[in-house]
Amino acid sequence: MDRQENLKSPTKYPRTTGRSEPKPQETMTSWFERQASSHHVQLAAAAVLSGVTVAGLIYGTQAIRRKEAVQELKASIPELNENHHADMLTDYGTASRLPNASREDERVSALARRAQQGDYDKDLITEQLTRTASFLGSDRFALLRDSFVIVVGLGGVGSHCTSALARSGASNIRLIDFDQVSLSSLNRHAVATLADVGTPKVECVRKRLQAVVPWVQWECFNQIWKQEQAERLLGPWCTGKGRAPDYVIDAIDNIDSKVALLEYCHKHDIKVVSSMGAGCKSDPTRVFIGDISASVEDPLSRVTRRRLRAVGISDAIPVVYSIEKPGPGKAQLLPLPEEEFLKGQTNELSVLPDFRARILPVLGTMPAVFGYTVANFVILELTGYPHESGASKSREKLYDNALANLQSLEERLVRHEGADSLGLKIPVTKDDVGYLVEEVYRGKSVVSNLPTRLALVRWKVPESGFKIEENGEGQKSVMLSLNDLVCMTKDEAAAHEKEVLVGGRRPEDTYSMEVVQLVERRRGEERHYHQYR
Repeated sequence: MDRQENLKSPTKYPRTTGRSEPKPQETMTSWFERQASSHHVQLAAAAVLSGVTVAGLIYGTQAIRRKEAVQELKASIPELNENHHADMLTDYGTASRLPNASREDERVSALARRAQQGDYDKDLITEQLTRTASFLGSDRFALLRDSFVIVVGLGGVGSHCTSALARSGASNIRLIDFDQVSLSSLNRHAVATLADVGTPKVECVRKRLQAVVPWVQWECFNQIWKQEQAERLLGPWCTGKGRAPDYVIDAIDNIDSKVALLEYCHKHDIKVVSSMGAGCKSDPTRVFIGDISASVEDPLSRVTRRRLRAVGISDAIPVVYSIEKPGPGKAQLLPLPEEEFLKGQTNELSVLPDFRARILPVLGTMPAVFGYTVANFVILELTGYPHESGASKSREKLYDNALANLQSLEERLVRHEGADSLGLKIPVTKDDVGYLVEEVYRGKSVVSNLPTRLALVRWKVPESGFKIEENGEGQKSVMLSLNDLVCMTKDEAAAHEKEVLVGGRRPEDTYSMEVVQLVERRRGEERHYHQYR
């Protein structure tokens, strides 16, 4: 009877009998005994044990080898004495003292010291600079000779720019750079030689150009540009009457330092010109100088513009940039390979915190083109020689027209809904137009990729329609966010208004899948960028 009840009610506990039930500890012990006697478990345990043993041997061997290598390296370092002197490194890991100069370097330095003190035949200077003087004329040439220029960054662009300025007649030049010449610098540096590898770039440039223009006065700051040091680094000439700089040249390739320098110069009314990216470029005919608001096809320029707009600066900074487009077979900066991430913290590969760790693909000729373009612009600016200033090539007119067209469009849409558009105001400014056109849509139409006659237009009809709001003082406004707008040519915007905004068609039924996906990507980017505005 008990068995039948147990079968019918399996959830009930059986009645106790005279036999005692096994205790939990005994059940667990028996389970372990059964598992331990299992052949598969024994094989798995042996595999795990052997894996741990091999891993321990590998790591132990590596540790021993590292220890032996460190001891061998330490043993190879000679003891410090009068024959082997060592100096402390700088904060940037470079030597604090220059290597011993050669006899030729000593001779050049001695001649430069005499020339800078006025003990140099002026007829020799006149003869050496006669081509520049005859081109500019005596009055303009005198302005160049008396100018004070600061060059920040002495890599490929900065070194060629400095060389051109000094050879053309600029006589007071301040150099700012924390870095040292490396072996890979020699494919693009203007004056560095093998003998200069490991020496500060500022001293290398000064030393090599002294052999060409010994009368030029130099001030060398072997340190990184930081905004906290701006008053000193960009301040008056250290020797003499303390005159302010006539021009600052930005040849920095680190985005944080570049933006900080341009922001400081702009807000303190210091004339500055900036070089954008020469990496991955190969066509010198595509290099232009213009306002930063007009630069296109340049990732460094795009990021710089975006960062400057975040601090209220949208134009009035001349830049040198390339409009060369990337294409199949052309060099490009690829993502860091996965194996580099597996080696550890990639930021440890940077020369300084927050600096790039990758080697940029650079054709050695292009930094020279950028550097000479910057130098040419500065020479013409300093001397007042007739030329079209880069700062005047702004896209202000384009932004004004786009804003006016958008205002007219919104008024037409409101009237189409049967409302009065008199006194209507749209919540979009000219800065917003520049932000959308340049930063979000890269200065091109999302439909045809054309960069001319651009306009902004709503992408789709809002769910609530084109409603207006009143603030009680007769002022009317529309519900419109920047994320609602896309960039097209004027003709495309007119067709879009007719078919989508008024005609009722969906964008997905009007444009190709590629265009729709591109718009969604750009709108996603705008949502991301908007939080930094």
